[in-house]
Amino acid sequence: MEPSQHQRALAFRQLHQADDLFLMPNVWSPGSARLLADCGFAALGTTSAGLAFHHGLPDYADSYPRDLALRDTRAIAQAIDLPLSADTESGYGDTPEAVADAMRLFVEAGAVGLSIEDHFGASDKLIGRGRAVERVAAARAGCDAGGLPIVLTARAECFLTGHPDPLSEGIERLNLYREAGADCLYLPGVTSAADIATLVREVDGPINAVMGLAGAPLCVMQLRDLGVRRVSIGGSLARASYGLLRRAAQEMLGEGTFSFSDGQIADTELCELFARGS
Repeated sequence: MEPSQHQRALAFRQLHQADDLFLMPNVWSPGSARLLADCGFAALGTTSAGLAFHHGLPDYADSYPRDLALRDTRAIAQAIDLPLSADTESGYGDTPEAVADAMRLFVEAGAVGLSIEDHFGASDKLIGRGRAVERVAAARAGCDAGGLPIVLTARAECFLTGHPDPLSEGIERLNLYREAGADCLYLPGVTSAADIATLVREVDGPINAVMGLAGAPLCVMQLRDLGVRRVSIGGSLARASYGLLRRAAQEMLGEGTFSFSDGQIADTELCELFARGS
């Protein structure tokens, strides 16, 4: 029997409460979600970058609009039985009320995890602490509106926006976001083992680390030893897929060969996979 959204939400929350690390790769289509679900992961997340690129759009909130994100989230959630955490960027709203409304709609679309960033789209400036905390609290309210135990992830974009002291500022912000109702805390851009260890020690809550990016060489075993609770990969798998596509094109045009096809999955295997539950 297919698990209910409430059951998926409970399972996702329990993963964050368990005393171990879990991997949450990020998907950008029903097909990519079904393939990764079949590989044995316990939960999946969406990637705003991968979803935007899938539609031929840049990875900015104002370029990849909320209504399209909702449609994509619903399609992916319906394609799998696993818990799905939706990348909801900066909350798709300028006001706390708009953020809360967006979170409610993404839950209605089938997500059991949501996220909130503290900068807007392509902006290189952090939202002020007070306003950012207010938005996290609003996101929490939107998550709770349907009565489900939704996991809210709060992100501090200090490294990505060029803050002069990103680790210290990020720690302070994440603790404030935890107090405002966030369940999982995330400081994208932190890559060194020493900084991650400090983050885990100083932040009162489960830490998400993003891997698969250039300059992030740590493996799962190292991250587990550091105390990281969740590992995501952002848009890296989607970008790697586009990298393969471009290399294949260059090979065909430049060499006239087709060796890229050596790594493909057989048509019959994919058809069999996608036929399950369809």
